[in-house]
Amino acid sequence: MSLIATLTDSATRKRALLGIGSFLLPLLVWCLVSYVPFIWHPKVEVTVPGGVDYFQVGMLVDKAQFADETAYAREQGLALPAGIPANPIYLPAPHQVAQAFYTGFAKQPVQKDAPWLHESLWHSIQIIFWGFVLSSIVGVPLGILAGTYSTFARLSEPFIEYFRYLPAPAFGALAVAILGIYDGPKIAIIVIGTLFQQVLIIANTTRKLEATIIEAARTLGTRSFRLLTRVVVPGILPDLYRDQRILLGWAWTYLIVAELIGTSSGITWYITQQARYQHFDNVYAAIMIIGIIGFGTDLILARLGRRLFPWDRSQDRR
Repeated sequence: MSLIATLTDSATRKRALLGIGSFLLPLLVWCLVSYVPFIWHPKVEVTVPGGVDYFQVGMLVDKAQFADETAYAREQGLALPAGIPANPIYLPAPHQVAQAFYTGFAKQPVQKDAPWLHESLWHSIQIIFWGFVLSSIVGVPLGILAGTYSTFARLSEPFIEYFRYLPAPAFGALAVAILGIYDGPKIAIIVIGTLFQQVLIIANTTRKLEATIIEAARTLGTRSFRLLTRVVVPGILPDLYRDQRILLGWAWTYLIVAELIGTSSGITWYITQQARYQHFDNVYAAIMIIGIIGFGTDLILARLGRRLFPWDRSQDRR
């Protein structure tokens, strides 16, 4: 038993180290690009304007333009400008984004009447929550029915297969006309974007349940509603739970598009406003927060799944 425990601990540590490494490698590349001048610094940040009239301290100019202006100033006998290698404004360094994390939550927005970052984020989380809940209330039962009864599948799946290829944002104008300009159409886009995929995925998951189990239940006299609640649902529950985790991630991918419909709101409005004023450190911070919340939620759900379904070994493969 001690050998098995040692091997299990070793595999767990290795998996944890590889998981950490998957984040550290992109961070390392970002640091190299940001802090090592000869890798990629196509701009020059002006530190001394010299004799160039339009140069200002902190201004970013192309290297070729800076070289031309320096050569011209030398020819004219003017004071030479000086600068340091820099990246474009849309690629802030990691420390700038880290600082934006702090200021986004700790300091009041510069723009008048603008919501705080946590207020925008909370609004977006509510959009995701209600959109996914409504989608699941309809999609999960339909998927189970389609996966259990072939007649129901033949009646519903062709239309669902067709509808899932229609881009959810295309229904934006119609959603606004019906539901108004506030949160209603945003939630509707999340529902449309996940519902039809949800039905098909859950139907396929349901079909993977061993046919012998269903046949045995029917032989013992289990019919209709009891067949679903006593046999099918318990049999697919671990896989159904895992499907919902994946589909929740899909809901997050529709968030930005959904929040652009009607009145701009939530984290999308925050990102748009910060990009408009070229505060790209705040843009990166807001985008990364979305990823942190989504990934963190998935990790929590994965751990919860291992507690709820300890017999399902596929929960331990991540």
